[in-house]
Amino acid sequence: MKVWIVIPAYNERFSLAGILDELKSKNFSILVVDDGSIDNTFEVAKKKADFVIRNEKNLGKGMSLKKGIDYLLKETNFDYLITMDADGQHSPLDLDKFLEKAEDGAHFIVGNRMLNPIGMPKSRIITNRFMSWLISRIARQRISDTQCGFRLVKREVLEKVKIETSNFEIESEILIKAARLGFLIESVPIRSIYFKRLHSRINPLIDTLRFVRFILRLEKK
Repeated sequence: MKVWIVIPAYNERFSLAGILDELKSKNFSILVVDDGSIDNTFEVAKKKADFVIRNEKNLGKGMSLKKGIDYLLKETNFDYLITMDADGQHSPLDLDKFLEKAEDGAHFIVGNRMLNPIGMPKSRIITNRFMSWLISRIARQRISDTQCGFRLVKREVLEKVKIETSNFEIESEILIKAARLGFLIESVPIRSIYFKRLHSRINPLIDTLRFVRFILRLEKK
């Protein structure tokens, strides 16, 4: 089973270095998309990852993910792709749960922090539960934590899903379109990791409006 890990990173040199060291110790192939960082994230990634894409300016997580996915689909022969964040919220210790479920034949697996959301701000818990309810209704599948970016996806899914968005709604887009194509979306419990220094780069108003526009476009198709 050939697995690549895609990590979009923006000014995450300290946490990224530790994550990459741990992933390399497990012999994973890693692609980092440096999203126009102004620290030495790019240098850390060049030293430790297998391949690095560098955005000349900050394009956002969605576009960085899209660029990473497109590159691997065109240039490599992988079976599964795993997406992880660079800020330390996703633990490499949880990877075995994804891989075990993949070996059982799963096509799409999403991490679920909501069984025990230790440290997650109350506002984030409320938002996650609402968005998970809403997207589950749209996808017509029960997805426990639709806002979690720690995921494993089979190549076949990514080849069939046409990604049209480029911001934070990209993760919801992939879920909904994969479900509508008939792929079963499964979940595995993962750690809920939050640090005081962590701050969300999501703009509640702007990104909510983008999500509403995306849903309206999707429902017209």
